Amino acid sequence: MNKLMKKATPYLFIAPHLILFTLFFLIPAVFGVYIAFTKWDLFSEPVFVGFDNFKEILFHQDSTFYKQLRIGLGNTIKFVVMCVPPAIIIPLLLATALTTRTKGHKIFQAIFYAPSLLSIASVVLAWQFMFHRRMGPINNILGININWFGEQPYTWVAIVIVTVWWCVGGNMIIYMAAIAGIPKDLYEAAETDGANRLQKFRHITIPGIINPLAYTIVLTTIAQFNIYGQPLMLTGGGPRDSTRVLLMYIREHGFGTGGSIAGIASAMSIMLGLCIMAVSIVQFVFIRERD
Repeated sequence: MNKLMKKATPYLFIAPHLILFTLFFLIPAVFGVYIAFTKWDLFSEPVFVGFDNFKEILFHQDSTFYKQLRIGLGNTIKFVVMCVPPAIIIPLLLATALTTRTKGHKIFQAIFYAPSLLSIASVVLAWQFMFHRRMGPINNILGININWFGEQPYTWVAIVIVTVWWCVGGNMIIYMAAIAGIPKDLYEAAETDGANRLQKFRHITIPGIINPLAYTIVLTTIAQFNIYGQPLMLTGGGPRDSTRVLLMYIREHGFGTGGSIAGIASAMSIMLGLCIMAVSIVQFVFIRERD
């Protein structure tokens, strides 16, 4: 009995996680993939239709769903391309600056990390006021009259600023922890050899945090592919669907006010997931080759 308990103890510790993972991720994921091959309205029995949903969104050019997939996925990729570089570079620069142990650096760490603790709803409400055309401090301080949520390219600029401000703290903390683990002797030796700050950053800091850097690049890319709340609450997908991302179409088809088209929504979700997987694999391969 004691031997059995010893063998079972590790499984008892991981059992709660496995149960929650199975109930709230694995089963819904498998069911969602199955629904992509069916015609279903959430109430009646799903009717298996094979690859019809994928043919509809990928090859039927006269279909509304075909156009929506391209608009939504195109806008999502556009956002990822604009948002990921500053979401990586800005936290890295902040982390480098804040590891100098200057007076008051802890206060600035808290200030930069604080936005990541807020919900997207509170973040959007705050920035809606900041970007308000008449009362917003941005237009008033700069002396401009820009409709940030109704004109392009200003709409994308506003969404990217809000997103980077919101997520900069998490990556910054990861980089700070990684930089703190680099031996100080390397910096001292480089300084003795006459290396300047940029050279030390390029040849010591970056190679020293390459693994955390790769981790944040992949996770940040995945997170930005799942953009939904910012364009929904800031612009509603406008102007003229220029910020309507794929998750907005998926949500409308799956749980919209009209009749649910869950099969189409699941098929679009799988296409989004395949894009995320492909980009993540390419990033991992590229970073490993560079390493």
